[in-house]
Amino acid sequence: MRGRGLALGTLIAALTVGTAGPHLVNGLGGLDWRIVIAVTAASTLLAAVLVEVAVSEGPFPFPTAVFDPRQIGQVIRNRGVRLASLGYFGHMWELFAAWAWFLPFYTASLEATGRSVGSRAAFATFAFIAAGALGSWAGGALADRWERTTATSLMLGTSAACSLGIGFLFGGSPWLLLAVALLWGVAVVGDSAQFSAIVTETASQAYVGTALTVQLALGFLLTAFSIRLIPFLEETVGWRWAFTFLAPGPLLGLAAMLYLRTLPEARKIAGGRG
Repeated sequence: MRGRGLALGTLIAALTVGTAGPHLVNGLGGLDWRIVIAVTAASTLLAAVLVEVAVSEGPFPFPTAVFDPRQIGQVIRNRGVRLASLGYFGHMWELFAAWAWFLPFYTASLEATGRSVGSRAAFATFAFIAAGALGSWAGGALADRWERTTATSLMLGTSAACSLGIGFLFGGSPWLLLAVALLWGVAVVGDSAQFSAIVTETASQAYVGTALTVQLALGFLLTAFSIRLIPFLEETVGWRWAFTFLAPGPLLGLAAMLYLRTLPEARKIAGGRG
């Protein structure tokens, strides 16, 4: 389908802004966490009502796709799906750990310079996460018009470089740190939707639902380990090095995407552009 990458990228962009929202609420008043939870829960309820009353099925509905565990073998044997999933797993190893721990990281960096924290860290975290909306939209647009594997490779490479380097800015200029964080925020989620798009393009319609379910389920399971790893690393090696251990994820994804673009399966992606 034409524009699939942009459509999925726009969906992830909206999810990304929603993820950033609680930090904005917190920054606006240094509110008690219970108020933050109540406001964001009410926003979610309002969104559900809007979807129910104002959103209708688009003109190009995707065929019904269901999960069937008996199809997992077919999913694993599909080389295009395997590589897209490897890319997604590498991406997920980094994404939610970065989102979860940027606020403590930026707070500690401000404190290390003797600056008052106030709501600065909350606003910085909102900006870091929300920047991913631009990345998701741009990643989808580039992937549809350019090459999907190349667009994801660009995001993965940029994201890996940021995770490797941002720790060296700890305790320095908060503005320079935030500038690199915004670049990281754009790249760290800018490729997310494209891995699912690749699966829908390379998997048979007979088992695409199973392929997407396996990809998403294992990817989110992986985040549980990287999220728990960061505080251990912070205590062991400090904030200067903690985020560098996320870099192997996007580097693995980068290798998978560069390999995929050399294979015949790439002709099925993005209307034959790869």
